[in-house]
Amino acid sequence: MAKRAFITGITGQDGSYLTELLLSKGYEVHGLIRRSSSFNTARIDHLYVDPHNPSAKLFLHYGDLSDGGRMATLLASINPDEVYNLAAQSHVRVSFDEPEHTANTTGLGTVRLLEAVRMAGIDTRFYQASSSEMFGATPPPQNEETPFYPRSPYGAAKVYSYWITKNYREAYDMFAVNGILFNHESPRRGETFVTRKITRAVAAIQAGQQDDVYLGNLDSVRDWGYAAEYVEGMWRMLQADEPEDFVLATGGSYTVRDFVEASFSRAGLDWEKHVKFDERYLRPTEVDSLIGDASKAKDKLGWVPEVDTAELARIMVDADIEALKHQGGTWVDEPKLASWGTK
Repeated sequence: MAKRAFITGITGQDGSYLTELLLSKGYEVHGLIRRSSSFNTARIDHLYVDPHNPSAKLFLHYGDLSDGGRMATLLASINPDEVYNLAAQSHVRVSFDEPEHTANTTGLGTVRLLEAVRMAGIDTRFYQASSSEMFGATPPPQNEETPFYPRSPYGAAKVYSYWITKNYREAYDMFAVNGILFNHESPRRGETFVTRKITRAVAAIQAGQQDDVYLGNLDSVRDWGYAAEYVEGMWRMLQADEPEDFVLATGGSYTVRDFVEASFSRAGLDWEKHVKFDERYLRPTEVDSLIGDASKAKDKLGWVPEVDTAELARIMVDADIEALKHQGGTWVDEPKLASWGTK
């Protein structure tokens, strides 16, 4: 029989790529989605088949990580071989505005899901989406042995999730792992994250739709990789013989300014003519540099990323330019509220 996976956060960037990967491997995939009065499944619509069709392999269920009881009954009924917890309030800058909500979803949501697995009595492998933001102020390069020093409510919530996952692994002999992923982006990245905000602006400026884009700290150093490659690492962690925690990263070192320059250059534009500073996009506490060391993942999982940050910028700019053409030269979904943050 085909393996069965359950994914929280299935409608997000990582969830959509992971779903594609698992379906390509013959999995039956179940995903958790929040009830909304508007459709929020755009990233996985191309994968969906009517469940009445005998060939359907993707099934969606309403629920929320704030409801532990729902998680327990749902997991008991699905009985998945693998559980991937990708759901969270994942925007670092927003976490300063909504610290309690971030703690409740990004932190406590994890323990609710782990407890649901335990209470349902299912034999499954559990993946927890941890984050390089847990390292925060600790100098790079960062690996699995680097001490945590989070600098945001988001980072602090992820530290809790990391340790509670490790605790359930040790206390209940659960196959539970933490994937400590450094920044990973793609054309499916949310529009309010700095990389996608930049590449969408490049497309709009080239098309004459807008003149400027407002950003915050351009000196932050990040290790940006390609999300489509990182979900392969997630899957490999759950295929290992023993549960262990792994860092996934490219090892590259690029500033936000570098990403801006690469993106604007791809479209033949001078970034200095179009990028403006807005202090509202600064974090109360900044994370200066995140650069990952993924040697363990290479040695034990055979995972090696191929797309570096410069190539990633080109992929995203090309995709946004093409997408804008299909929308008639105007972003029909352009958010009217300020897009915060430089994660």
